[in-house]
Amino acid sequence: MNINLKLIGFFILMIFWSCKEKKGMHPITSLPYFNSADFTPEWDAPKHKIPSFSFVNQNGEIVTNSTFENNIYIADFFFTSCPGICPKLTKNMSELQETYKNDNEILLLSHTVMPWRDSVPLLKEYGLENNVNPDKWHLVTGDKDELYSMARKGYFADEDFTKTQDESNFIHTENFVLVDKEGYIRGVYNGTLEIDIERLKRHIKILKQEV
Repeated sequence: MNINLKLIGFFILMIFWSCKEKKGMHPITSLPYFNSADFTPEWDAPKHKIPSFSFVNQNGEIVTNSTFENNIYIADFFFTSCPGICPKLTKNMSELQETYKNDNEILLLSHTVMPWRDSVPLLKEYGLENNVNPDKWHLVTGDKDELYSMARKGYFADEDFTKTQDESNFIHTENFVLVDKEGYIRGVYNGTLEIDIERLKRHIKILKQEV
């Protein structure tokens, strides 16, 4: 099936699911798993887990999978000099930080896609400018190949790569990815849209209630 048709089908399903949530029809009690780049929701046993990673955050601290052990987290990709969608992504991440500021189960993780420019001091400055709480929200940099591989193969976040398989392309993605306490992807959202941020919040509530 053409990838565009798959994506259209995915968004139609998400709209229908969202409508069901709002109308109270068959209340959603669990979230699906997303095991591939076509974002087909699956309710069977999960297959894809976020791979091992090691990056450096705005405080110069090593951030790995264990940093998020037993935590739900939201991941995205950005760069500090981005004039386009990144300010909106940062604004909405800031909203999530405020919403969950007293919830120790929820963490945020933003990866730079321009590590050759976004050094630790620059991430630190960006964090201060945007009131980022480093205990809640990690801004990370590291090796370009590792960051890009994580975006594309870990979080399935680069739609252009899904279509072209061209590793030389710069990553552009507006996805927020919801990851559960076990390291599985449980939701994908457009991080620039308020309606999707609200859907993400509803899904976090559902995820926290799962047994």
